Amino acid sequence: MFDTVLVANRGEIALRVIRTLRRLGIRSVAVYSDADAGARHVREADTAVRLASGYLDIEQVVAAAKLTRAGAVHPGYGFLAENTAFARRCAEEGLVFVGPPPEAVEAMGDKIRAKATVAAAGVPVVPGGAEPADDLTEAARRIGFPVLIKPSAGGGGKGMLVARSAEEMPQAIESARRTAAAAFGDATLLVERFVADPRHIEIQVLADAHGNVVHLGERECSLQRRHQKIIEEAPSPLLDEGTRQSMGADAVRAARSVGYVGAGTVEFIVSGDEPGHPAYFIEMNTRLQVEHPVTELVTGLDLVELQLRVAAGEPLPLSQEDVRLRGHAIEARVYAEDPSRDFLPTGGRVLALAEPEAETDVRVDSGLQVGTVVGSDYDPMLSKVIAWGPDRESALRRLDSALRATTVLGVTTNIAFLRALLADPDVAAGDLGTGLIDRRLGALLATAYGSGALPDDVPAAAALVLHDRLVSAAGDDPWDVPDGWRVGEPAWTPWLLTSRGETIEVKVRGLPRRAAEVIVGDARPVEALLARGRDGGDALVTLDGLASRFALAADGQTVWLGRDGRSWALTPHQPGDRDLADAGRTGDGVVRSPMPGTVLLVKVVPGERVTEGQPLLIVEAMKMEHTVTAPADGVVAELSVRAGQPVDMDAVLAVVRDENPGAEQAGGS
Repeated sequence: MFDTVLVANRGEIALRVIRTLRRLGIRSVAVYSDADAGARHVREADTAVRLASGYLDIEQVVAAAKLTRAGAVHPGYGFLAENTAFARRCAEEGLVFVGPPPEAVEAMGDKIRAKATVAAAGVPVVPGGAEPADDLTEAARRIGFPVLIKPSAGGGGKGMLVARSAEEMPQAIESARRTAAAAFGDATLLVERFVADPRHIEIQVLADAHGNVVHLGERECSLQRRHQKIIEEAPSPLLDEGTRQSMGADAVRAARSVGYVGAGTVEFIVSGDEPGHPAYFIEMNTRLQVEHPVTELVTGLDLVELQLRVAAGEPLPLSQEDVRLRGHAIEARVYAEDPSRDFLPTGGRVLALAEPEAETDVRVDSGLQVGTVVGSDYDPMLSKVIAWGPDRESALRRLDSALRATTVLGVTTNIAFLRALLADPDVAAGDLGTGLIDRRLGALLATAYGSGALPDDVPAAAALVLHDRLVSAAGDDPWDVPDGWRVGEPAWTPWLLTSRGETIEVKVRGLPRRAAEVIVGDARPVEALLARGRDGGDALVTLDGLASRFALAADGQTVWLGRDGRSWALTPHQPGDRDLADAGRTGDGVVRSPMPGTVLLVKVVPGERVTEGQPLLIVEAMKMEHTVTAPADGVVAELSVRAGQPVDMDAVLAVVRDENPGAEQAGGS
């Protein structure tokens, strides 16, 4: 076994690998970019080395391993995990790459070659066509629309687009090719028959250098948005034991066909509607998967340990007959994204954090800590919450409870949406599909966020916190206390609060920690009381005798509140600011960035006439593109950005003005 292992990754997966290294008594080496200098994985590793050029610089990673006398490099997932040049450089320098041979990575990393290889081994594949042999549009016509266009290289759902007609093909190909080139350095595409609302089921395989290959059962990953997994579970509620063994055998054949060694995942799409549930190979991920914890919980195995032992030349310590699945495990991915804004990435600094305590039945893989800055440089996944139960129902219940106990303030996340998804009747029944979220999105958002309006106790709590600040700042002189006292009836102090484009007035009078009254909007006055925790990180707000506890944090004047997986940021409206209640109007012609990211393309020039809905710019964040369109017919009066420029969320990108202002009024006189 190795004495020292360098972990060529960051965040939760780096910490996950370090945890196993620590248990095995192996010295861990972390690497970090300048943006991650204060990250948790840096603090928890035995040694850490700065990478001036970031995580994708092969020579710097290899130099760090040599400097620290590491015997092996664990790549985690993402970054260099499936980079054959990196695996070969490790071998040239006498470093063991904890992963499969470069030839296997190469064969399975090219989806076109992978399909041909496994098909020759007798594994069923999805009908389709591929470049350069096929014209994608002609291949799509041959297999029939709708079709799925996807990059030949890479994974994670990046660049995958559905085209439902020949007319949609050119734009879909252009976008997929651009993403493929940027994300994977290879613009080659393939097209496949689009199986409507299939089940996405994958098989975990392990292979050693002695010819042994086993599978560890399946994971169901059908709950996705934008081809990216959100919830994963093991085993699948769809498969019976016969189908499980048949798919497992296909996965083992696929691994053997490329001389695979190490941990890998063979992915299938499965028709949930057809008799016998036919399964088609779609790709193999030649690395550890994000969702590997659910397999670990139902098998009792440590996949990272097994990766290390196989890389050290040891034979697998188990046969296929030794693999037993026990109970049920479900994982939820916590993302920095806003489901109510089409799952666009978010960002910010973590101001407050609460995660469930590690228990036998609940596991949290997280790279978060207070002060973590979430930007647009890396994947938006922040952490994973995983729960085990003796059956699926109990696992769902325990996972929901763990998510309810998770709070992230300072960054908008998808936690409330995850809880709504777990509570969905189809999900509870195991009636899953990759199209379920799209199909039920409106109902899921309503469950997660209600009507969109703030619950009354949220602005009331924020106003009480802000008012309490004024009281505390006044000191001991009773004449300085801003309690609204005057001869006659005490006066109300108004607070105009904004949150996610909504503006609401809250009036407070009295002393929040002793006795106060609050009016939210046009409601009646209610008695109010504010009790702050000893460390100031929570607040107990009592309104009309009903008490609610919130996690609490402040970012300047903005108050962040959290409860049951939800969070709210409320900012007091300052005199002189423009009317924030009208800030979201599209009629003003101001075009804003929907997310923090980088301007990828600018499709117009100042002075150009545009029509409503016409693409103006493309903003990219975390390898996801978003097309920003014209809010109305008009002329591009201002263009505030250029290609390659970083932008914040809601930054002004352009202004589109009516060519004939006042024409409507003139026509109606």
